[in-house]
Amino acid sequence: EVQLVESGGGLVQAGGSLRLSCAASGLTIDTHAIGWFRQAPGKEREAVSCLRTDGGISSADFVKGRFIISANNAKNTMYLQMNNLKPEDTAVYYCAAERTCTGTVEWVDYWGKGTLVTVSA
Repeated sequence: EVQLVESGGGLVQAGGSLRLSCAASGLTIDTHAIGWFRQAPGKEREAVSCLRTDGGISSADFVKGRFIISANNAKNTMYLQMNNLKPEDTAVYYCAAERTCTGTVEWVDYWGKGTLVTVSA
């Protein structure tokens, strides 16, 4: 059984930082495209950043220069370092695994349950 377990969410002031983790079991993260989506209240789920199987990264424009995705293959864990957080970054952040970084909710094979990030003004 594949499980993706997120951690690291919480409440932070604008301009602050958080580091999210996604621990995977039942799959090897270096054989999948693995990344993050987020869903803000009343909005659709959107792609944030994704690690491709070739080692490259696909990221949304709104996080470039602020969020850094990385992985520790030995720990089978992926991370999202989020810096200079803004109130509009408030959302539930979901870990996701798919065959390639499509950025499309419908193509995701596995989801975590999510971790809430709240950024206060």
